[in-house]
Amino acid sequence: MARKNIDKIILGIDPGTRILGFGVIHVLDSKVEYVDMGVVNLKKVTDHFVTLKAIHEEVAKIIEKYNPDELAIEAPFYGKNVQVMLKLGRAQGAAIAAALQRDIPIFEYAPRSVKLAVTGKGAASKEQVALMAQRILGIDFPQEYLDATDALAIAICHHYHISSPLVAAQSGGKKLSGRGKGSWAQFVESNPGRIK
Repeated sequence: MARKNIDKIILGIDPGTRILGFGVIHVLDSKVEYVDMGVVNLKKVTDHFVTLKAIHEEVAKIIEKYNPDELAIEAPFYGKNVQVMLKLGRAQGAAIAAALQRDIPIFEYAPRSVKLAVTGKGAASKEQVALMAQRILGIDFPQEYLDATDALAIAICHHYHISSPLVAAQSGGKKLSGRGKGSWAQFVESNPGRIK
């Protein structure tokens, strides 16, 4: 049984309450192509709940424009301030809710897992992630778009996760929700010769 062709649009989201990054890639078989990237600037919104509404609305517009097959999003991480993590979790939830309304499968990746998948180093800097994303996609990005290149890296990490068992084992991505088959069913379908 031959492996089915892959043809999908993946939307990566780097959630934030001040700047939200997004990156869109097109995967055709094993080739990854850049589609778009950008940021949603939320710095002028002073009310936290209005910020969450704006995140939901803007991500819904991005979804409407690019019609992604899957959404990959960065998990909130604990830094020095638990309040920051709480706000990032809410921002992530607002973005996830926009995808859930369209029944888009959602996958979550820890920041360290994204860096490891894209650069080979779990502690890579934003600049290193941006440089590797440029090399993978074969285009140059302006340096001011580091939140957007992080989002592209999240989308690339997801592509690697679903297409390579080795990366999947290392990155620890997690499917949060959505339509379609579970990861075991996808593995069986993609690797019929390995099942006895």
